[in-house]
Amino acid sequence: MTQDTRERIIVPGPAGFHPPSAAQLGVALPDPGEGLYYGLLEPNEDIVIEEMARKMLTSPNATIFPGPLVLWAWNNHAVEKAKAVLEIAAQIPEVMIIPMPDYRPKYPKIDPEEVINPNHPNLTIWGNKIEACIFIGVHCHYANLTLKMIRAGTNCCTMAICAEQGHEDAMLTIRDSDTLKLKRTAQIFKKVREEMGIKLPDNGENVRFTGTQSKVHNGKTHTNPMTFMPTAAGAGSAATFGHSAEQMKREG
Repeated sequence: MTQDTRERIIVPGPAGFHPPSAAQLGVALPDPGEGLYYGLLEPNEDIVIEEMARKMLTSPNATIFPGPLVLWAWNNHAVEKAKAVLEIAAQIPEVMIIPMPDYRPKYPKIDPEEVINPNHPNLTIWGNKIEACIFIGVHCHYANLTLKMIRAGTNCCTMAICAEQGHEDAMLTIRDSDTLKLKRTAQIFKKVREEMGIKLPDNGENVRFTGTQSKVHNGKTHTNPMTFMPTAAGAGSAATFGHSAEQMKREG
């Protein structure tokens, strides 16, 4: 890879109380096959994925934030994408997985070790000292809100693996992420990890529980993400959070 000498546009913050949006800074969404590399158009999305891997493998408290589009087994496509997300997680030692199951504000108090919420995502970033994260399966309008707030108030490097057109307010983003692309992303993460000489634990338990998650799992500190593989589609508990299959079809 040739070193890109252009000045990066979208970088970890804090960018301030009301920073200009990425669009105001001239950032355009990528075309199919492209990605955004710190606000710069990158013709080869694999280069963006490789940088995602490096950031997730080297940043303190790296975290994956799965949203409703992959959290709820509302159809078989969602189930397969959820499995692929876990394959990505399985390549990152000490990664945390904190869900975004709901878009409604969590008042009067949020447990930052339980969930992240798009209305106040900085609380979860600060509470867990997260310096790199990937959003996946979050409806685009809520992802955009979340990414702007994190860039404004934290030093976290944000990444978005998007099923639609990508996210200009993420530091790194790719688009059109179907199941096949997610599986390819997992393989690229594996390649980068091996090139960096970073090993996974022998027992496969590379995902680190937050304090709240550990309490739920009887004090256990780590788990193997592949043991959480979903098996069948069904609306299930998604309705508890106000989600329906019809709503989900609008994106993802």
